[in-house]
Amino acid sequence: MTELARLVQEAEQAFSGAADSASLENAKARFLGKGGALTEQLKALGQADPETKKTLGAAINAAKNQIEALLAQRRQAIADAELNERLSSEAIDVSLDGRGRGVGAIHPVIRTWRRVEEIFHSIGFDVADGPEIETDWMNFTALNNPENHPARSMQDTFYLEKKDETGLPLLLRTHTSPMQVRYARTHTPPIKVIAPGRTYRVDSDATHSPMFHQVEGLWIAEDISFADLKGVFVNFLHTFFETDQLQVRFRPSFFPFTEPSAEIDMRFESGPLRGRWLEIAGSGQVHPMVVKNFGLDPERYIGFAFGTGIERLTMLRYGIGDLRLFYENDLRFLRQFV
Repeated sequence: MTELARLVQEAEQAFSGAADSASLENAKARFLGKGGALTEQLKALGQADPETKKTLGAAINAAKNQIEALLAQRRQAIADAELNERLSSEAIDVSLDGRGRGVGAIHPVIRTWRRVEEIFHSIGFDVADGPEIETDWMNFTALNNPENHPARSMQDTFYLEKKDETGLPLLLRTHTSPMQVRYARTHTPPIKVIAPGRTYRVDSDATHSPMFHQVEGLWIAEDISFADLKGVFVNFLHTFFETDQLQVRFRPSFFPFTEPSAEIDMRFESGPLRGRWLEIAGSGQVHPMVVKNFGLDPERYIGFAFGTGIERLTMLRYGIGDLRLFYENDLRFLRQFV
């Protein structure tokens, strides 16, 4: 066997033993690289006579072509093997069922929000919506909150760096009560309106959230009494919870924007909450100063207001014990409302 034939045979064995592209390129360098065996053969031609150069050069070129053909063949084999392996690992079983789109549902808090709107709309209340970034005057002063009221503290309220036209910082509204002021200043009595929406306070635990939903109601006219407040809200609770098996009581309290004021408590007569009194809302007769800030004559007009948390209503209706479940996007929880 000639030296060139031996090199071709060795190259074939080396290429066949290469398991991947990197190993194959290393094997190629042994034969066709700058210091490879075949390259050394070509360098030796420089010392040969012309006749030898002619015959030996042709033989070397023939051996080179054979080795390059073997190299190309092995490269293709390795590439095919890698492609087949990838196709195998990424194979799609067309016999499997397809992935259908999930069925969505209304979030339980928004479900309650819509239900509250429907109930109050059925008894003649309008629905008002407005800005969540409010002025200090709308959020506090117009509602008879004194300058030293704790709610004005940065520990309770999210203030913004931007100022209003009076030089006071803007803030994220702490309740939807500012919408009562905005609505009353642009409408003439009788005024019947609820204001549902997002509100913000610096608070976060199992029963509080920095962002939560609230609905407030307002009825202003010339002859509205506390009896009207009780009738409207008790009717709302019976309708919302779809049961007459509950009791409602009005417990004296204090709010700057109403006088007199009352906490509204509810007691279930059946179900898991049977026998328990639960605070459900705050309410009262609108304070004369607030009526004046509405742009109305407090000697002529009177009315009541109330406010309750939409999350609280949702928790009671569906028996949910932790407020944070509403905002964790846990599908195991949310799928219960599909």
